[in-house]
Amino acid sequence: MGKPVAKNWYLQTDVVKLAQEVLGKRLLTTFGGEITSGIITEAEAYAGETDKASHAWNGRRTARTEPMYARGGIAYVYLCYGIHHLFNIVTNVHDVPHAILIRAIQPEQGIALMQHRRKHHGPLHKLAAGPGTVSQALGIHTSHTGMSLRRGEIRLEETGITVHPLQIIAGPRVGVDYAAEHALLPWRFRVKGTIG
Repeated sequence: MGKPVAKNWYLQTDVVKLAQEVLGKRLLTTFGGEITSGIITEAEAYAGETDKASHAWNGRRTARTEPMYARGGIAYVYLCYGIHHLFNIVTNVHDVPHAILIRAIQPEQGIALMQHRRKHHGPLHKLAAGPGTVSQALGIHTSHTGMSLRRGEIRLEETGITVHPLQIIAGPRVGVDYAAEHALLPWRFRVKGTIG
């Protein structure tokens, strides 16, 4: 297993910068002794109370969004359209609800298990090429919201991969038309050459 991402990384205040820095890190799950993992290739930043696209916009605080207000370094997993379990990394200090949605990974370990979970035996690059499919492939569920990402069943790890800024494509976030002018912010980041 790799080295966990340092505690201090999660506590930084610039979630847009962190959404770029998370590219190239490993997202790994261990459920029932079975490991699945992938290298993060696409992510979106959500800047909490000042971001109209965020679940915490304007100080909204509910039972569902409460994990976003925790100290950075835990999972925020929510259900989208009653179907998709979407995995986010909570960042910043306590009571500042920043989060990074993981939109795609490059499958690495446990590929056969990921294919089984997804019932997908097509091209490997499409196995976890959307936020819902990332969680499905890795076995992540809303029941994992609030879980530490430094120890336990879901971990964010260093890989030694550094994605150069010129390798990153920035664009508007997906599915946030309700956020008015904030829907146009170029806070979706993906590594060039990956599906997105």
